[in-house]
Amino acid sequence: MLYKHLSNITNDEMQKIISRRGGLDSVKDKVSAILEDILKHGDDALRKYTKQFDNVEIEDIEVSQKEIKDAIQNVDDDFIKHLEIAAKNIRKFHEAQLPSQKWFIETEPGIELGYKVTPLKGVGAYVPGGSASYPSTALMTVIPAKVAGVENVAVCTPPRHDGTVHPITLAAAKIAGADHVYRLGGAQAIGAMAYGTSSVTKVDKIVGPGNVFVTSAKMLVRDRAEIDFPAGPSEVLIIADESADARMAASDIIAQSEHDPNAVSILVTASKSLAEEVKVEVLQQAEQTPRKDIVNKSFENIAILVTESLKSCINFSNDFAPEHLEIMVQNDEEVLNEIENAGSIFVGNYSPVAAGDYASGTNHVLPTSGYAKIYSGLNINHFVKYSSIQKISKKGLESIKDTIISISEEEGLYAHSDSVKTRFYR
Repeated sequence: MLYKHLSNITNDEMQKIISRRGGLDSVKDKVSAILEDILKHGDDALRKYTKQFDNVEIEDIEVSQKEIKDAIQNVDDDFIKHLEIAAKNIRKFHEAQLPSQKWFIETEPGIELGYKVTPLKGVGAYVPGGSASYPSTALMTVIPAKVAGVENVAVCTPPRHDGTVHPITLAAAKIAGADHVYRLGGAQAIGAMAYGTSSVTKVDKIVGPGNVFVTSAKMLVRDRAEIDFPAGPSEVLIIADESADARMAASDIIAQSEHDPNAVSILVTASKSLAEEVKVEVLQQAEQTPRKDIVNKSFENIAILVTESLKSCINFSNDFAPEHLEIMVQNDEEVLNEIENAGSIFVGNYSPVAAGDYASGTNHVLPTSGYAKIYSGLNINHFVKYSSIQKISKKGLESIKDTIISISEEEGLYAHSDSVKTRFYR
């Protein structure tokens, strides 16, 4: 754990804090070979790589509706209710984002311009799995796609050692409205959705988080299917002042650290006393958490930084562009107004990242590794496309014809000019 005043951090230490995009190049050749194999050999390649990487032999790649129904019957009823509560909130938040299906403005008499909004036909959602289950990711990826009106939403998730998919993941996929579930993980799942095989229907876009192999594969298939954005290890940055609760801030650092050893947790504050309190709390809570082995391995990615001012904290955050940003300060609206780069923002002591991860309704599929500077978190606009529309009368075209003729002829495109002239000059 790094605990320092920001001004005393060495270049190497700062580079370690801000560099979070490593790993993709190291697996690119291996992933490329897998994708090429899937493109050539389809289902046979999928079964081969599932055996190689998941140590599972599978015959049916798609999970049948009967298997889904039978699996859900083994899920606790109370847990189903909690999934439904989370799904309701996620659906409500994303329904509020829906754009008008069609709109027009009149720029000049006789010229109407507008947009037509059309959902994508097919979307693939990658849900990490295997021995673990991440039902929240199934909800977060499938629900906004269905709210947007996507006709076919497919889920790919790794199988367990017996070849089945975790019942909880299946329950979440069903509640979210998934049309297909495939027992596929890793780069092979991305290739299957991007290229299509006998068992897997090709999709237009692939969304969802994954490891370095999944992320690399997503980046490599963009000539066949678009993606949401690259995503790496999860991260949180906390801006705090002396009004923050040190115990709560530390608990959010520990929560982030239990994701995996590469998870990044940073607290930045102008209060040295708060920084020291948080450090003590982190050390104490790390010893008590059930996943302390993972938390202890992620300690080298925990940083508690002291700055000269709250403004310096904000500047650092905007430069870092965190996946999750928590604001624990007295005047939180003032800080919020100055935030430029963050995947998802949590304001106040009682807005932990866990709320957005599971049940508040915002989406937890977010850009990491500084990509929040250029990407938005998963939302309705990832699942629709916009077609511009022009309705122009003769009077409207006449009002801009001289401009069209002048610019097109200056560019040497005389047929463009003639296409306008022919409508007025016989």
